[in-house]
Amino acid sequence: MSTLVIVESPTKARTIRNYLPKGYQVEASMGHVRDLPASADEIPASYKDKDWANLGVNVEDGFEPIYVIPKGKKKVVQGLKSALKSADELILATDEDREGESISWHLLQLLKPKVPIKRMVFHEITREAIQKSLKNCRDIDENLVHAQETRRILDRLYGYTLSPLLWKKIAWGLSAGRVQSVAVRLLVKRERERLAFQSGGYWDLKALLEKEKSPFEAKLITLEGKKIATGADFDPNTGKIAQGRKVVLLSEEEANALKDRLEGKTWTVNKKEEKATTRKPYPPFTTSTLQQESNRKLGISARDTMRIAQKLYEEGYITYMRTDSVHLSDEAIKAARSCVEEKYGKQYLSPKPRQYTTKSKGAQEAHEAIRPAGNRFRTPQETGLSGQEFGLYDLIWKRTVASQMANAKLTQITVLLDVEDAGFRSSGKRIDFPGFFRAYVEGSDDPDAAIENQEVILPPLEEGDHPDCKELDVLGHETQPPARYTEASLVKMLEGEGVGRPSTYASIIGTIRDRGYAQMRGKALVPTFTAFAVVSLLETHFPDLVDTQFTSKMEQTLDEIATGEAQWVPYLKKFYSGEEGLDTQVKVQVDQIDPGVAKAINLENLDATVKIGKFGPYVEVLQEEEKITASIPTDLTPSDLDPEQVNKLLKQKTEGPQKVGLHPETGEAIYLLIGSYGPYVQLGEASEENKKPKRASLPKGTNAEDVTLDMAVGLLALPRLLGTHPETGAKIKASLGRFGPYVVHDQGKEGKDYRSLKKEDDVLTVTLERALELLAQPKRGRGGGRTKKPLKELGVHPEDKEAVNVYEGPYGVYVKHGKVNAGLPEGETVETITLEKALELLAAKATTKKKTTRKTTTKKKTTTKRTTKSKSSTTKKTDS
Repeated sequence: MSTLVIVESPTKARTIRNYLPKGYQVEASMGHVRDLPASADEIPASYKDKDWANLGVNVEDGFEPIYVIPKGKKKVVQGLKSALKSADELILATDEDREGESISWHLLQLLKPKVPIKRMVFHEITREAIQKSLKNCRDIDENLVHAQETRRILDRLYGYTLSPLLWKKIAWGLSAGRVQSVAVRLLVKRERERLAFQSGGYWDLKALLEKEKSPFEAKLITLEGKKIATGADFDPNTGKIAQGRKVVLLSEEEANALKDRLEGKTWTVNKKEEKATTRKPYPPFTTSTLQQESNRKLGISARDTMRIAQKLYEEGYITYMRTDSVHLSDEAIKAARSCVEEKYGKQYLSPKPRQYTTKSKGAQEAHEAIRPAGNRFRTPQETGLSGQEFGLYDLIWKRTVASQMANAKLTQITVLLDVEDAGFRSSGKRIDFPGFFRAYVEGSDDPDAAIENQEVILPPLEEGDHPDCKELDVLGHETQPPARYTEASLVKMLEGEGVGRPSTYASIIGTIRDRGYAQMRGKALVPTFTAFAVVSLLETHFPDLVDTQFTSKMEQTLDEIATGEAQWVPYLKKFYSGEEGLDTQVKVQVDQIDPGVAKAINLENLDATVKIGKFGPYVEVLQEEEKITASIPTDLTPSDLDPEQVNKLLKQKTEGPQKVGLHPETGEAIYLLIGSYGPYVQLGEASEENKKPKRASLPKGTNAEDVTLDMAVGLLALPRLLGTHPETGAKIKASLGRFGPYVVHDQGKEGKDYRSLKKEDDVLTVTLERALELLAQPKRGRGGGRTKKPLKELGVHPEDKEAVNVYEGPYGVYVKHGKVNAGLPEGETVETITLEKALELLAAKATTKKKTTRKTTTKKKTTTKRTTKSKSSTTKKTDS
C-alpha cells in the first residue's frame, strides 16, 4: 500500500520523510496552491463582465470566492495530481493553524482524490511526534477553514475597495489594509504626539558619597520638605509643570546656589529601608513575544525572525512557530526541568512544575508555546547551528528552560539622607538568589553580565551614619517626547489591542516599510508624509476602519467563526453590504473627498503646505501670489522638516542651485543641489546639449554645508582607480554605490569582488593597500552574516584543486564547485554524499548549463525582429 503525504515546503518534506515508514511518498505543495485572482489577467473569462469581478469575490451571491491556480503553481499541482494516481491513500500534513487547514482544504478541492483521505497535524517534527500523529489523524476542520477564508475575503474586500480610493484622491499605487492601516495610524499618532510635544527643562543635584571607602550615589529629591520636580511632573503639551503639582522647579542658578550652600556640610542617614521581592520567570515564547525579544536582543526584524523560525521548525529543531499559546506539554516540562538540573543544579528548579496560562484573546490551549523540539532538548551547542539560526534557537532554549526555574530573590534597598534642608535618596539592589536569571534575563543576551548589571551594591549604612561627600554635581535635564515604535514595541501594542494575528505581524510590518509608509531609523519606525496623508483621509472619512477596538472586534468574530459560534456569510454581508457596509460608505464618501485636501499635510511648525504628488511629497508656498513648489527628498520625514529645511528647498527652486566653485580642469561650474534622494553635486548645468550632466551623491552622513570644492571634484571623479591586484593584475577601484562607499576587484569575465568601506575609511582617500586588506577579508553576505559555511567539505576538484563542498540553500541541499551548483538527487543525504558522486553531479550540471546557454543565445539572435514587431503591435492596441 502506498501513501501520498503532502506538506507545504521541500525542507519540511525532507525532514518528515526520515520519520515515515516505507511506502510513504512525501511531496511539497510549495505553500498555497489556490488564491483569489492577483490581477485582471487571472480572472476567469466567465466572470470578467461581472461588476464584482475585480474583487474576486461574488458579493452579490453568498460572497463566493473565485479561486484560481497562480501561474507559478500549475506545474506543482500537476505534479501532485500525478503522484496521487499511484497512491492508495492521501494524507494532508500541512501546518496545524488556520492557514494550514485552509491549504489542506484547497488541496482537497483541487485534487478531488478517489482514495481515502486523512488530515495529519503535529506541532513538532520529531520521530515520536510524527508516529503519534499518524495514529491520530482526523478530518479537515471546516470551521477553521471558514475562519481563514473569511479573513482572506475580508482583507480582499477592504484592500480592493479602499486602495482605489487612495489612488484617486492621493496618489497611484497606495494600499490600504485591514490591519496594515491600523498599524500605520499607530505610527502616525505617536509621531503627532512627538511633533506637538513641548520640552521642559529642570535641574537637580547628584552626590558621590563614601562610607568605609565604598562609594555610592544619591540624588536630590526634596528641598525644605517639598518634592523636587522630575520629568513626570511636566505637561507634554506646554513644557511647563502640570497643574496641581506641588513641586520645586530649580533653575540652573538656583541649583548652583544650593550646591554652594551644601558644600562642606554634614550628611546624615535619616532612614534605611530593605524590602524583599521576588521575580517570576517569563512564560515560554509565543509568536509575538519571540518577534519582540528577537528584535530587542538580536536586532532581527519580525520578518526575518519568522523566516528563521520557520526553517528551524521544518528542520526539526523547534516546535511550530505560529502560536499564541504559552502552554507546555508534560514531556516539554520534563525536558526543560531535566536541562535545569543538569546545567544549573537542583536548587535552581522551581519547587513544582510551572504551567502558564495564555492571556491573549482567541488563544488555543491545545497548541503549545514555541520551544525546542523533542522530549530531550538539545543544547544550542549540540545543534551544529550557526549565525542567526543559532542565536534564535539559543534564545528559545534559554526562555523555555528558564520557565521551569526557581524565582529570583532580590532585596530593594532605599536610603534617605539629609544635608541641611535638602533630602537625598540612594537606591540599591541586591540579588540574594539569581534563580532563573542564571539562564535568561529579558532584553539581554548575556545572563551573567545582566545579573551583574542589575545589582547596585550599597555600603553598610545605618540610621545616624555620616558618610563623606566626595563630589556634588549640578545636572540639567530636558523632558523627552514619547519614544517612537520599534518593531518590537509595535508588535506588543498590536497584540495588546487584539489587532490582527501575531503570525501576520511580520508581513504587515514588512508591507508598511515596502510601501513607503515608514522608514527605519536605527530600530525606530518613522512614518512618512504619505503615511500622514493616508491616515488623515481614513480618520476623517472611515474612522471605524482604523480604530483599534473595531479591528479587535473583527478578530474576535473570526475566532468565533473558527469555533462554530458565528456564521461567516452573514458577517461578511454585514461588513460589506447594507447601509453601513464598506461598499456603501465608499460610494457615499467618494464625492465628498476633495483630492486637494486629501493630498495636503499641514504641519503646525511650518508656514508651507506639504502635498503628495505623482512623484512623491513636495512643499508648496505662496510668494507674491505665485505658487512655488519644491520636491522633498525621500529620506526626509515630517519630523525632519523644519522652516530652515523648507527655505533651503525653496531657495534652490527660486534662486537656482548653490555654486560650489569651478572644476580645476574643465572650468565648468560645480553645483550643490538637493534632489528626491538627498543632496548631490553636479558638473555644469543641464541643457539641450548636456541633458545629463555628471552627478554624484554625497556620502551618507555628509552635511551639505561641509561640501568643499576639493570634495565635490573628488566625488565627480569616482570611480577612482587605486591600482592593480598583485596576484591577478586586475584593476581595483573605489566608488560610491546604493549601499554606500566600496572597493571592487574587477576581473572582467571572471567577475567582480566587492567590499564595503568601514566607517573610518574615506572613499576619496582610501589607498590600494587598504583596499587589498579589505578584499582579503571574508565576504559578508546580506543580513551581516559571513560567507555561507558548508555543511560538509568533500575535498578538492581534481582539475583545478578548488574546494567541493555541500551547502544548504532555499531549495534544499546541493554541492558546489566554483560557480556550478548541483542539487542532491532523491535518496542522497549530507551523510551519504561522497566526492566521487559530487563530481558526477557537477559534471552533468556543467554540461546541461553549456547547452542551455547556447540555445538561449541562438534564440535571442533569431527572434530580435519578431520581438520588435510584437512590441509595436502591442503599443497600437493599448493606444486604441
